[in-house]
Amino acid sequence: MDVHTAGQCADALVETVALTRRFGARAAVNNLSFAVGRGEIFGIVGPDGSGKTTALRLLAAILDPTSGSARVAGHDTVREAEQVKARIGYMSQRFGLYSDLTVAENLDFYADLYNVPRAGRAPAVERLLRFSGLVPFTGRFAGDLSGGMKQKLGLACTLIHTPEVLLLDEPTNGVDPVSRRDFWRMICQLVRERVTIVVTTSYLDEAERCTRVGLMHEGGLLACGTPGEVKGLLHGAVLELRCAGPRAAAAALRPRLEHSSINVFGDGIHIVTDEPAGVEEKVRGILDAAGIRTERVRRIEPGLEDVFVALLAPETGARHGE
Repeated sequence: MDVHTAGQCADALVETVALTRRFGARAAVNNLSFAVGRGEIFGIVGPDGSGKTTALRLLAAILDPTSGSARVAGHDTVREAEQVKARIGYMSQRFGLYSDLTVAENLDFYADLYNVPRAGRAPAVERLLRFSGLVPFTGRFAGDLSGGMKQKLGLACTLIHTPEVLLLDEPTNGVDPVSRRDFWRMICQLVRERVTIVVTTSYLDEAERCTRVGLMHEGGLLACGTPGEVKGLLHGAVLELRCAGPRAAAAALRPRLEHSSINVFGDGIHIVTDEPAGVEEKVRGILDAAGIRTERVRRIEPGLEDVFVALLAPETGARHGE
């Protein structure tokens, strides 16, 4: 499968060229090239260890590249690191909220940290409290907030100096579904205000919300483009199989469907094939012979996870769900 790479953006606020960072012999980020325009959400998607966090730390001018370059908000991340840091908001996986300070005190602390003038600060804080839905909790200690509320406060603190570019490292990891939804509502509002966002995530459903996505594996991009463009890279149709015992069913199907990709997805199976009609009939016959009851076989639109698994298979030889 050909890798689809992103074109250059005319008004790029984030741009990398062959960006590489090595730790000893290992390349955590390898030859990374992409551009993100003003008001875009660019999602970097990949499993743990794929290089997502290192890529974001390079963009935040926290790490220097081994080779290649990156420009953020018009400034080189090595030669002009301080200018970059003044124009970005960076929210790491362990954002540094102070548990013994209240919500309002945390916002005030970060305003001091970013040298936000005290004149006019109160309206900015009030706006961020309303934006994040934290007005009723202004006096609550950060340590007493739920996980989702802590993430909202972290985002509000990151925005206190009105950054042009927002770098978010897996901001909803471990957060409940309702808080994830609320957090993404906030992100979409920022995009309407023309903030440029680069967000890393391991949630493929979140990647669907991005303007463009980059699928990352072992430090490099396997594919890059709009969610629709990336899904268009998948050759063949996707059949969703619901049956009793999906893992046993997958084991029974693989030896008999050698030219199809068969992967367990949750409590179902996705089969990628060039001959959906013939394969559907064959699947039912194989499972009947194996004594496995078939509940449903239907053709579905491919998701980003289907594409990611298909792109990853030639790289690793592994099958999703095994």
